[in-house]
Amino acid sequence: MENKPSHFSALLFLLISLVLFSTAKCGIVTYWGQGDQGEGTLTEACNSGLYGIVVIAFLSKFGNGNRPHVNLAGHCNNVPNCHIKVGHGIKNCQNKNVKVLLSIGGADGGYGLSSADDANQLADYLWNNFLGGQSSSRPFGDAILDGIDFDIEGNRGDPENYAVLAKKLREYMDKNTWKKFYLSAAPQCPFPDHNQNPALSNVYFNFVFIQFYNNPDCQVDSNNFQRSWNKWTSTINAHKFYVGLLAAPTNTDKGYVTPETVLNKVLPFVKNSPNYGGVMLWNREMDKNSKFSAKIHDSVNK
Repeated sequence: MENKPSHFSALLFLLISLVLFSTAKCGIVTYWGQGDQGEGTLTEACNSGLYGIVVIAFLSKFGNGNRPHVNLAGHCNNVPNCHIKVGHGIKNCQNKNVKVLLSIGGADGGYGLSSADDANQLADYLWNNFLGGQSSSRPFGDAILDGIDFDIEGNRGDPENYAVLAKKLREYMDKNTWKKFYLSAAPQCPFPDHNQNPALSNVYFNFVFIQFYNNPDCQVDSNNFQRSWNKWTSTINAHKFYVGLLAAPTNTDKGYVTPETVLNKVLPFVKNSPNYGGVMLWNREMDKNSKFSAKIHDSVNK
């Protein structure tokens, strides 16, 4: 017979977890999983001491009758038991008090939600296969992630269905007593975000990683950056907001700003907001090469 923890023990564990997380430096977030093997392992990212949250990208196929699928790009090319090894990395990160979330969506991939029932089925799948539920086919083995991130881009069906998904996940998370789980979202900076506004307006999110790049009207180097930041942080009811930035210039993404700009212009402004959380960097591979996070780390966390 399985020995289940007492209600007192479960409550004590939850309180300790909340205290540890509230005192941890979670100011820099990065996305891991869409680089090649040069990006390094998940364990390596967490061992760097640079990040408070690492988001695995992406669950890029789901809904519309599709079997959910995790795409980790070059990490799983000809790598036996790749997802199980990632599961070990998740536990290693958590042992260092780094939260690990799974992002659903992304700019590419075959995903979308066709109905409220579709959304509820996905919520059940995510809870049972990645979070606090039970399944015989958990992709990351017995590793239990800390939450789910929404990165819904492009035309992905009725946005109201993502609100249904978020609500069901929030219900699962809030009913759980032995571990704290988190919801996050990575909307585009134009307000409101078409795909995610219903979810963000009606469901409580712990973290919002606003993408202030690839959006000329409101990215950091535009005249509307401050106005956009103020609109997001004063309108959406979320715990913490993060400035989403590119960790390096690329040929495909636009809106890169230097670490010096972040230190001298961005942080002095956004840190005035009571719900400021820190900086989100896309992505770990770029950051590993540019050392962007290392250059801003101390200032972000002050």
